[in-house]
Amino acid sequence: MTLWHKLRPYSMVAPAIIVFSLFAIYPIFYMIYLSFYDWNFVSPTKTFVGIQNFVDLLTEPEFQQVLSNTTMYTILTVTLTTGLSLLLALWLNRGNFFYGIVQGAIFSPHIISLVSISLLWSWLMDPEYGLMNWVIGLFGFGKLQWLAHPSTSLISLVIVAVWKGIGYNTLVFIAGLQSIPPDIYEAASLDRSRPWTTFTKLILPMLSPTIFFLVIINMIGSFQVFETIAIMTQGGPINSTNTLVYYIYQYGFRFFKIGYASAAGVILLVIVGILTVIYFKLLSNRVHYR
Repeated sequence: MTLWHKLRPYSMVAPAIIVFSLFAIYPIFYMIYLSFYDWNFVSPTKTFVGIQNFVDLLTEPEFQQVLSNTTMYTILTVTLTTGLSLLLALWLNRGNFFYGIVQGAIFSPHIISLVSISLLWSWLMDPEYGLMNWVIGLFGFGKLQWLAHPSTSLISLVIVAVWKGIGYNTLVFIAGLQSIPPDIYEAASLDRSRPWTTFTKLILPMLSPTIFFLVIINMIGSFQVFETIAIMTQGGPINSTNTLVYYIYQYGFRFFKIGYASAAGVILLVIVGILTVIYFKLLSNRVHYR
């Protein structure tokens, strides 16, 4: 075998590796490098400050609230999106034409840009003229300050995220359900297994790879939320909807504290990495691949 034949596979993947390294790997290492400096993004010189940026971050009450907001947002979004999508998939897993139309309607928000969705929901949640308050008014409830009050603002963003992501998750669950062999259902029927037993003992274990995949994707996406916050709340009111990515944007591109923002980015990278590893370690043995 000639040298060219040995190098040919590497030459074919080299362009993809170069692009990935240039736009993904290099920025990560450069962010880690900047996290140890004080830099205003304009000055040609950087001041080395060691771990001071990390110390300032971890002792800052505002950052602690941002971490709490991000954690709560992620837990609610991942739990509700995954749970509701599974219920919808169980209902829509049929070949009927009507259910096909419903599937398309549920999936359609996934292909709409987050900017458009954020603008739409900003109007829907308007305290005076929004459709949401009009609907709950029909049931005798008073008007809510959806985005203007700290007690409801974060929940409002969760509603938008669930509405946006539920269609994709439902479609993936339906694909997982349709990959289950019909013999499984026939055997359960012959054994006169109850629906709940069939679901918990047969369907759910066989859907574990799908659940495993969706929880990881939803968790990472929730930690990276930015557009809805930037358009709908700008982190307010009273910092109640500020999350890690928007916090990084604020200090990096509004206050021009690049080192401080880079340190926050490193913390975000570490948190997502640790949670992903823990999730893989705890649940990978419970995933049943057929």
